[in-house]
Amino acid sequence: MKKKLSEGRESKRQALLRKRKEEPAAFWTYVVLRFIVILILIRCILRADIESAFVCVLVLVIYTLPLLVETRLDIEIPSALEAIIFVFVFAAEIMGELQAYFIKYSNWDTMLHTSAGFLLAAVGFSLVDLLNRSENVKVQLSPGYLAITAFCFSMTIGVLWEFIEFSADRLFLLDMQKDTIVNAISSVSLDPTDSNISITVNGIKDVILVTGDGEMPLGLGGFLDIGLYDTMEDLFVNFIGAVVFSVAAFFECRSEKRPLTTALTLRRKRKSAEGGAAK
Repeated sequence: MKKKLSEGRESKRQALLRKRKEEPAAFWTYVVLRFIVILILIRCILRADIESAFVCVLVLVIYTLPLLVETRLDIEIPSALEAIIFVFVFAAEIMGELQAYFIKYSNWDTMLHTSAGFLLAAVGFSLVDLLNRSENVKVQLSPGYLAITAFCFSMTIGVLWEFIEFSADRLFLLDMQKDTIVNAISSVSLDPTDSNISITVNGIKDVILVTGDGEMPLGLGGFLDIGLYDTMEDLFVNFIGAVVFSVAAFFECRSEKRPLTTALTLRRKRKSAEGGAAK
């Protein structure tokens, strides 16, 4: 058992050394971002900021997953895709959450969800393309089927993520579905006749909280929407990202040159003549 564990660790070291030589962009992106996250983790520990420290640990764990996928599943992750994943996780968790970029920059979340839609479509395309290229499967799937599958995979993961955000907000009183300030609302709940007629209120300037201790104006400049706009915008830009990749992949599959799908899709490691993975 100890020998097997030792061999497993050795294969990971070999994979890192191979990446340093063959895929310097992904390797140095991993090294630099991991170093920055460790520094932030140390700062969070010194400040007793347990929640932020947990986020840093989570990022470090996520950073190990591509290497585990390659060594355990015998799958090769393209250097460009791996580097983009590292940067995306850093932008979302470290810059977005810990540095509050989601609040400081209104389009930060939109940019990430658009990128996620694009990258998830690439992953969905990869999963089916791996099956399409397998020697054990005799079915050859059409470019249209590959593109549709990539799109559906991306949108499904996008919807599931919104479920997670809603559940976290509902169960743990978080604010993952960011609020939006609006100046007009329409609702059938405002209809005094209960006739299912939508009543519109325009020109809303503020929200006043009425509690047992009295009234308190929030000074928001409008009505506080509780996440609906954020959720729908996230799904819409995820849709855009998924469509862009799927359409591009469809046309690439019909041609001999495939720069996008080659750079961003997973593939099986090539086997050497002796049957081992090519280095």
